[in-house]
Amino acid sequence: MKKRIAILGCGTTGIHLTYELLSERRYDVTIFTPQSSEEVRSGRIRSTQVHFSSTIAREHRYHMPEWPNAQELHAVHVSVGGHTLFAGPLDKPAYSVDQRLYFSKCMHHLERQGVRFVYDKVSFDDLSRLVEQFDLVVDCTGRAGPVAPFPLDSSLSPLSSPLRKCNVGYFLGVKTAEPIGIIAHIIPGEGELFEIPALTERGPVTILFVEAIPGRKLDVFDKTQNAHDFCSIILNLTESFFPEIRERINVSQFRLCDELAYLRVAIRPKVHTPYCTVNGKWVVGCGDSVVLNDPITGQGDNTCSYMTEALFFALMEDIDSTWDESTFQRYWDTTKPYVRHVVGWSHAMMQPLPKPILDMIMKGSENPAVARRIANWFRIPSSAYNDFFHENDMHQNTWGEK
Repeated sequence: MKKRIAILGCGTTGIHLTYELLSERRYDVTIFTPQSSEEVRSGRIRSTQVHFSSTIAREHRYHMPEWPNAQELHAVHVSVGGHTLFAGPLDKPAYSVDQRLYFSKCMHHLERQGVRFVYDKVSFDDLSRLVEQFDLVVDCTGRAGPVAPFPLDSSLSPLSSPLRKCNVGYFLGVKTAEPIGIIAHIIPGEGELFEIPALTERGPVTILFVEAIPGRKLDVFDKTQNAHDFCSIILNLTESFFPEIRERINVSQFRLCDELAYLRVAIRPKVHTPYCTVNGKWVVGCGDSVVLNDPITGQGDNTCSYMTEALFFALMEDIDSTWDESTFQRYWDTTKPYVRHVVGWSHAMMQPLPKPILDMIMKGSENPAVARRIANWFRIPSSAYNDFFHENDMHQNTWGEK
């Protein structure tokens, strides 16, 4: 008899986990989500997103929809103070697809495979009912969650407020830099702008994503009222701080790809222990609902995807017995080192960069091997964590390691 799984949320986490569960044909999956695929497709952008090689490999492994029209991203460019230092090659290509398009296409595909969708927002009272109806409830509610009362892991949640204000738009009229890839424009003491070629329903766009330090010169979006205001602010910032982008903008064509293609948010990173009991029944959390990280390192979707497969493996290991605390502790033991690396590196990127890291970045302009290593921080977060906290012989840091 198939085990019945309720998945709360239909973002990257809920979608990837559902495909993984379906691959074994031993689960009956119901997804609870407040929006239909059509509402998702026609709604506001959700975030930025880059899928690096490990996430792409899972998409292939579990026969998820493919994106042949998405541009492959082959490099990470690093610019400091308005001057490009290098473009380091990614060892394996990445891509970016507007989540509105990605999610809605996956939802249609899953419906055709027999997944049941319930279009409703789940409250804690609903959760108390659902744990009695399903063999397991998985909270994948994303940054709006969690619904379940997962305990906060204070050792991995040191921040009391956001360190960045995130402002993102999907634009037309920006010429893509070569080689095609992600560009990290760093303005020391002010924040960052990330440039990402992406695919949308309306074709190729350029994501411009400003990570502004609160109260500093890039933090100028508070009076944004509409898409026109957002475009004007971005254009002004490129003139003042990002001349490399400004040179590639065709002003007569520069606009958002649609009126809902911009977003403003500030995220306080938080990590929860991803399991608890509700009415004596186990509930497990996965993705942003339990590991909410600032997007400065581009690891949101990739961390979500990593966690779903770890949970899937833990559930499969005990598929013929009762899922209990040992199942979910094993899942957390597997994912916690990866989470610690992602969160530790992301937190460090929002602080003044240590001198050894700055020296390494400057060396990347002269040494192709160093440029390659820095580019692949984004593909393999543990390599970034090691460079920040181990290989540079830094002092004790807030993550409890040298």
